[in-house]
Amino acid sequence: MRRSKGLKIVISVLVAAAFIFAAAYALIKGYEKAHHDMMLAAHPLMYSEYVEKYAEEYDIDKYIIYAFIKTESGFDPNAESSVGARGLMQLMETAFEWVKFRLGDDDDITFDDMFDPETNIRYGTYMVSYLTLYFGCTDTAAAAYFSGIGEVGKWVSDPEISADGVHLDTIPSRNAAHYVDKINNALNAYYELYVNERK
Repeated sequence: MRRSKGLKIVISVLVAAAFIFAAAYALIKGYEKAHHDMMLAAHPLMYSEYVEKYAEEYDIDKYIIYAFIKTESGFDPNAESSVGARGLMQLMETAFEWVKFRLGDDDDITFDDMFDPETNIRYGTYMVSYLTLYFGCTDTAAAAYFSGIGEVGKWVSDPEISADGVHLDTIPSRNAAHYVDKINNALNAYYELYVNERK
């Protein structure tokens, strides 16, 4: 009788443990799904027609462009910063004029066109691609997109900042360093969500 009672207790404990495990597993899975859904919502593939078109045309990874758009404007085509940067990829007027010259665009395109998603993505993608090719490193290109090609050119020529003249061992500007981190976080999220591993 005692053995039977002890067996029932053991079975009850095992059933309770199994129930607790199942409940915990369901909670974890529910959290993981909720987290995944939240990350997808925060890292969409909006304007994919334009991103893919110009990423291919200017030979750059499309997920880098998504990361820049996510970081710069959160996919708001009407975004305008306090210093006057406009559109999805937040180009300043000087950057716009430089890219316009490089692309040989006619006078019909003005800085107001930076609120047009396709034009903004075309110009922004060209600039990111150019900076990546120029510096040979995505992080350095991101720093230059934020701080300017001239400023970052000084950084990479300083052996105390860049040992190889390509990668920035340290970023002298805290704001630029924070920006590069944000680009990397966004890029890592895009790869985790859509590719599973970063190149």
